[in-house]
Amino acid sequence: MPLQRKPIDQHVAPPEEGASGPQAESAASAPTTEQKIREEIAFLSAAGRQELLAKWQELFQAPAPPSLSTSLLRRGAIYQVQVLAYGDLLPSHKRKLQEAARSDPAKITPRLRPGARLVREWNGVAHTVDVVAGGFRYQDRIYVSLTAIAEEITGVHWSGPRFFGMRGKA
Repeated sequence: MPLQRKPIDQHVAPPEEGASGPQAESAASAPTTEQKIREEIAFLSAAGRQELLAKWQELFQAPAPPSLSTSLLRRGAIYQVQVLAYGDLLPSHKRKLQEAARSDPAKITPRLRPGARLVREWNGVAHTVDVVAGGFRYQDRIYVSLTAIAEEITGVHWSGPRFFGMRGKA
């Protein structure tokens, strides 16, 4: 049975420590929402493909896409358990994720703000680059691009963002 999102009753206080009586006993023996979620995630983490397909149908009220790998079935089911318990992402966050999914991953570079620091070890030497308003500071010089710094460090042409681990393998 999927977890259903339940409103929190703000008028009922949890039992106090050391409290006794039927209310305290039932609260102590009843699993919390957090415990239920952990148990469900543990089950899904160990479940086989057929169990995941059945759980997907139960959680989404629709069959899973046939080409979905077992790993993605598991992740999707675990995500949906959490959505039902805690609520979904904000619409603005969903929109940003959908835009990122449609864009070219090679063009997505994290925005660096002044004050950020990049560190890269090359040939046993740690090289530190500070992001400043006009570009990048490396060895008390200002550069307009990370690529120029990567070339300075290595002596050959490198993609700066890639060299500093911001894109792909460096």
